[in-house]
Amino acid sequence: MENKLSGSPTSLVDQFVIPGDEGLDLSTMSNQTIKLGSSLRQDGDVLSVMKAGTFKFSKPNKYWVESSQKRYEPHAGDSVLGIVVDSKADNFLVDIKGPALAFLPVLAFEGGTRRNIPKFEAGTLIYVRVVKANPGMNPELSCTDASGKAAEFGQLKDGFMFESSTGLSRMLLSSPTCPVLDALGKKLSFEIAVGLNGRVWVNATSPSTVIVVANGIMNSEFKSEVQQRGMVEKLLQNLKLSSQSFSYTYMIPTSTFIGCLLLTNFLQLTNMKQTSLMFSLQLDN
Repeated sequence: MENKLSGSPTSLVDQFVIPGDEGLDLSTMSNQTIKLGSSLRQDGDVLSVMKAGTFKFSKPNKYWVESSQKRYEPHAGDSVLGIVVDSKADNFLVDIKGPALAFLPVLAFEGGTRRNIPKFEAGTLIYVRVVKANPGMNPELSCTDASGKAAEFGQLKDGFMFESSTGLSRMLLSSPTCPVLDALGKKLSFEIAVGLNGRVWVNATSPSTVIVVANGIMNSEFKSEVQQRGMVEKLLQNLKLSSQSFSYTYMIPTSTFIGCLLLTNFLQLTNMKQTSLMFSLQLDN
């Protein structure tokens, strides 16, 4: 059953809406420029909701419906993580988890010319911006911001990429910083890139740090702030315990193998599963 909502923008923000609901009465906002986001459609003087979710607003006059899903619907201005599928003479074909592959023109880079075309192999992970996203057409991407600068866009090397829901991606990009990233950032040093298409890239000097950050993010979507911070504390505690090691030094004469045999017997008799042993063998000449 269709639900007719109030025409006041402030009364709609953060309300749950379903398909068929009437969002805003545009006849009362004739002197304003409205920008429509995802899951909204204009029917005459009314904004109609096309998907269930939370009605959102951002200044000056942008409206959209926020929902959590696995499939990504491209929208102009979104920053996404894409995977290069193929390269052509004039563009790269990029998978952005949308209904169709996206095009990245070979000149859509800062200072891009025919002489310095980047070479992206299939499987390359890149951070790009959606420039055009029209229904029934392949989206167009760019590796520059609105001013033509490279900014943070481009190829992402090393690190680990995992997929999430679009709702979790929006939570990670929210302001102020979401609790899980705030708690992890105070204790660990790492790099992160979040795409609105439900892909997250994490990089750090230690593989164990990458694992902790990825696990923390993937398990935080449906947790409260207190639960997220408590989860991070447990992950950091486990990381600290797993990194403990003991160092032993042995004197092994080079003229005999007895020392080596004794060390071998010691290792066979010792059963320590929870800690890692690091042995330093010193030759006694």
